[in-house]
Amino acid sequence: MRAGRENAAAPKPAPRTTWEALTEAVRETGGYPTRAQAEHLTRLVLTALGTHLTGDERVALAQSLPPEAGHLIASQIPLPHPLTAREFVDSVSTQIPDSTPATARWDVSSVLTAVSTTIGPALTDQVLSQLPRGYALLFGRAELTAAMA
Repeated sequence: MRAGRENAAAPKPAPRTTWEALTEAVRETGGYPTRAQAEHLTRLVLTALGTHLTGDERVALAQSLPPEAGHLIASQIPLPHPLTAREFVDSVSTQIPDSTPATARWDVSSVLTAVSTTIGPALTDQVLSQLPRGYALLFGRAELTAAMA
């Protein structure tokens, strides 16, 4: 019996979250009435985000998300220059019926905040390092600027 207790107490690596858990987090964060709506928005936002990331950050993000979400990131062709945060929101907005700038900002932020919570602060910092200023707010963070020496 003692050996069983020792094995049960051994720390296990945290499993990668599931698509269902990620979309449920988006649903809760955004206050959406259905998971189907949260899933639709998650697909739109992650597809758009995939066009903005390259290199190690792109790979790490795709590997840190559920396979369905990782595929949405990894299957996109990166843009030569990422859109500003406002342009990013506007581009997603065009794919959401009856969207306004405010509702699109809410939708994008709901998805990216849930993603940030899922991937943790270190990887979120890496992802934000590839994006223009203004994206931190979409990830549910304060926009910090480096002090000039």
